[in-house]
Amino acid sequence: MKFDTPATTNPIDRLKVIGRPTDRIDGPLKTTGTAPYAYERHDAVPNPAYGYIVGSAIAKGRITAIDVRPAEAAPGVLAIVTAENAGTLGKGDYNTAKLLGGPEIDHYHQAIAVVVAETFEQARAAAQLVRVDYVRTEGAFDLAAARDSAIIPKPGIGGPPDTAVGDFDTAFAAAPVRLDETYTTPDQGHAMMEPHASIAAWNGDKLTLWTSNQMIDWSTGDVAKTLGIPKENVRLVSPFIGGGFGGKLWVRADAVLAAVGARAARRPVKVTLPRPLMFNNTTHRPATIQRIRIGAARDGRITAIGHESWSGDLPGGGPELAANQTRLLYAGADRMTTTRLAVLDLPEGNAMRAPGEAPGMMALEIAIDEMAEKLGLDPVEFRIINDTQVDPEKPERPFSQRHLVECLRTGADRFGWNRRNPQPGQIRDGRWLVGMGVAAAFRNNLVMKSGARVRLDHRGDVTVETDMTDIGTGSYTIIAQTAAEMMGVPLDKVVVRLGDSTFPVSCGSGGQFGASNSTSGVYAACVKLREAVAQRLGFNSAEAVFADGRVRAGNRSALLAQAAGEGGLVAEDAIEYGDLDKTHQQSTFGAHFVEAAVDAATGEIRVRRMLSVCAAGRILNPKAARSQVIGAMTMGVGAALMEELAVDKRHGFFVNHDLAGYEVPVHADIPHQDMIFLDEADPYSSPMKAKGVAELGICGVAAAVANAVTNATGVRVRDYPITLDKLLDRLPQVA
Repeated sequence: MKFDTPATTNPIDRLKVIGRPTDRIDGPLKTTGTAPYAYERHDAVPNPAYGYIVGSAIAKGRITAIDVRPAEAAPGVLAIVTAENAGTLGKGDYNTAKLLGGPEIDHYHQAIAVVVAETFEQARAAAQLVRVDYVRTEGAFDLAAARDSAIIPKPGIGGPPDTAVGDFDTAFAAAPVRLDETYTTPDQGHAMMEPHASIAAWNGDKLTLWTSNQMIDWSTGDVAKTLGIPKENVRLVSPFIGGGFGGKLWVRADAVLAAVGARAARRPVKVTLPRPLMFNNTTHRPATIQRIRIGAARDGRITAIGHESWSGDLPGGGPELAANQTRLLYAGADRMTTTRLAVLDLPEGNAMRAPGEAPGMMALEIAIDEMAEKLGLDPVEFRIINDTQVDPEKPERPFSQRHLVECLRTGADRFGWNRRNPQPGQIRDGRWLVGMGVAAAFRNNLVMKSGARVRLDHRGDVTVETDMTDIGTGSYTIIAQTAAEMMGVPLDKVVVRLGDSTFPVSCGSGGQFGASNSTSGVYAACVKLREAVAQRLGFNSAEAVFADGRVRAGNRSALLAQAAGEGGLVAEDAIEYGDLDKTHQQSTFGAHFVEAAVDAATGEIRVRRMLSVCAAGRILNPKAARSQVIGAMTMGVGAALMEELAVDKRHGFFVNHDLAGYEVPVHADIPHQDMIFLDEADPYSSPMKAKGVAELGICGVAAAVANAVTNATGVRVRDYPITLDKLLDRLPQVA
């Protein structure tokens, strides 16, 4: 399937609204504090009670006794729900751990009770009075120790766990230049601003949940399955989300325990997870161990490339797909990837911004630099030499578009890469050692079915309804831009309603698949509405042109509003892609450039300049897209230099489970960020000719920082984050 239609038949190609750097239409609500987030829906229900979750004090074992009587006697307490009185709770399709534990405990801070009271303070105070006796059992909390017992995971969304083309072992052994190194990345937390939060209200046997969730349809089904009620009896509402990064892809304990608490108290109930429970109760990015081997001819052409990755999760969980990008990024006839999964009793490991590629490229793009150094080649040129326009594992399948080389060359020119000294540790600025680093960026583009409903009223206003969510990415705006472009009306004549399970099912937000797919669903619905408008007006729909609030065909013209009449017109449709993802490999590409300075005496690292160049199809709103990419670049700096969930390997929990101990970049850590979008439109991606970009911006950034640090100091750190203690005793002597 190819969406390469001419402008006369594909109105989205007019680019009167789409492609413009448009202000976020939800911006005024958010900057004035009037956007209704999940916990703040004061108008949602009258007189809500408050729930407070009790988390397990052990990581693995069993509850032998739980005494709630002191808590029940506390002021204001309305109900206390534990596994003993919650009734039968199932497990949703998208959850690894049970959301209400007991008597068996799966991980530290697993929810084991919810205390419901008249006020938040009363619920919190009473929760401290719940007495729990446990029997601990031995758990596995150390990935390195569990590495040898890791298993081959089941095939999943990322394809088979192992791939092989040619004879890697023979080719690697015969290569005149070889690299064989191991890299580690730590556990990381999402640390979004808005906590997981929900308000639950029952009306008979029907439940409404106002919650903070990225994937409405998935989660509606999971709530129903967990509670054992029909899906049609559950309504999820999530119009505004204060960040997710993958941590809100699935239903968590706040939603389920708000529901069971509301049922027990016979009152609407509000539940939010305190920050420590967000780190240990919800999901996180798992740590990885990655071994990368590269063999090359002396001219720099890769002849063998192998990437092995180990990560851990709870029983029944899945791996971090850190080796997957290596299947696609660089050429090489003989290749191999393997993925192994260790069973660990830490909190659930799962998706975090750019799962797989983000930690995978933290390792791969250091290895590529190390190989370039062995070959005596410039790191940019080494990457260019090994570019490919087809899937290296399936040469019969071309990339729909691949402009990696252009990203690298454009970035090198803009950044002043020619001023980089290839000899490390040679550039000084006073006490600072200064260096430059580069890394490729890569993230796949996923095509997913997505639907929408579009209404036209007698005033000529267009209303779009879809269960798509906005996690701070600008969904409201690009969906409004799409409808305005398609229907030929100004942006202020479009109303967008999102995040409600009563609306048509969309792709949801995650995996950088939201923008292209959700707008394509709106496109499809608008095509259907245009046909209805043309039919109502007696126009030939193939000839109809929608512009300036009017419809024109031949020598006839009419106001758009005329077609609506008093009753209005409604159209609903969805985008589906057939075998598009099988005929063409769809990916996004980029290049990151970083200048970093390292204090020669203390090892303190400061990022001085950053540049990202992205090739991601048509950019629907450059202003919003830039915001997404610089946010991702910032997260990449955090991954390189700061972020690490420290594991207590004796007791099995993340020690630094708050924003005081889990360090993320602040404004003072981030310098000027520059970015460039290549001017491209991918006719194979969707009718919008767009692809995702929000996660591309993080992929490779940490490696670019690491490579800059090495260029500055001559010190290579392969264990993230790169903290000063890993540099101090290896820095060049101060003159």
